[in-house]
Amino acid sequence: MQARGAGIIYLLTILVLLGCLSARETRAENDPGLPVFVSILPQAFFVERIGGNRVTVDVMVQPGQSPHTYAPSPKQMVRLARAKVYFRINAPFENGFIPKLQSAVPGIEIIDTTRGIVLEKMDDHNNTDDHHHDEDLDTHIWLDPLLVKKQAAIIRDGLSAIDPAGRLYFENNFIRFAGELDNLHNRLSLALAPLKGKSFFVFHPAFGYFAKAYGLRQVAVETGGKQPSARHIAQLIEKAREEKVKVIFAQPQFSTKSAETIARAIDGVVIALDPLAGDYLANMEKIAAAIEKALQ
Repeated sequence: MQARGAGIIYLLTILVLLGCLSARETRAENDPGLPVFVSILPQAFFVERIGGNRVTVDVMVQPGQSPHTYAPSPKQMVRLARAKVYFRINAPFENGFIPKLQSAVPGIEIIDTTRGIVLEKMDDHNNTDDHHHDEDLDTHIWLDPLLVKKQAAIIRDGLSAIDPAGRLYFENNFIRFAGELDNLHNRLSLALAPLKGKSFFVFHPAFGYFAKAYGLRQVAVETGGKQPSARHIAQLIEKAREEKVKVIFAQPQFSTKSAETIARAIDGVVIALDPLAGDYLANMEKIAAAIEKALQ
């Protein structure tokens, strides 16, 4: 019944959406900036840094929601009728959602900000014994500032193609943002350099690119969206004890039950760490500081 109800809601939404298309251009003319949609909050930060006052950014996955379980609301689908561009990042929900969006809003420009970036497998970040999901690619590329520079360049080029009059404005903003990312990367590299080779424990393996960028190792409680087996939990407890780990990091979008089980066994604590926070630069500093403190 739930699936059928969801399908009906979706069809009704599409009908409403199609009814809105005729007014799309009129509404867009009254907007303060180019209507842009993104999947997650960090992307909004990037687009606003580059687009400035020439864009108005809307985000699909709201605070507290997970891209792994997210589904667009009818209100969001209607708002998408006025969007000129959607910057995707290969979040899990996008695979089923983007084709429907293109069908319902044929004029919208879909730009893939992962273009040119080699996505790694989750297992490449997480060397545990009994969790292997080769089909799962890690799309958390925003957690490496140097990969964000590549995404920012794609955003700059995409905005320039749609709004040629703002090309120089976008370029100048990109140069400034790229400098901020370089400075961030240099600060984090300096702070985390003494900890190279050390492991930090997380519930969901979101921090693989962060770990790779700064010479750390991420050990995840779950992989592939599945709760860990009792055997896997026992292995993690043993590993945590061997490495004297006392902190398990968990995202606020996920249940912390398994992480808490491990934390109790090692006399440790579970600490929230949110890779989806909206203030990207400040959040990266916060993530680095939390991991640095946990590994000292």
